[in-house]
Amino acid sequence: MNITLSLAPLVSLLAGVLILIVPRLLNYIVAAYLIVAGLLGLFGDIHLR
Repeated sequence: MNITLSLAPLVSLLAGVLILIVPRLLNYIVAAYLIVAGLLGLFGDIHLR
């Protein structure tokens, strides 16, 4: 039996827990997500060796 973990569900779970604990973090978490998603959209085709 193989167990594989994706990064997106883990990040969203962690973000959800942090938002429940400290609601003020919502703005920072959303901003960080948008920045990362934008950077991946712009530079997503770069392959690291």
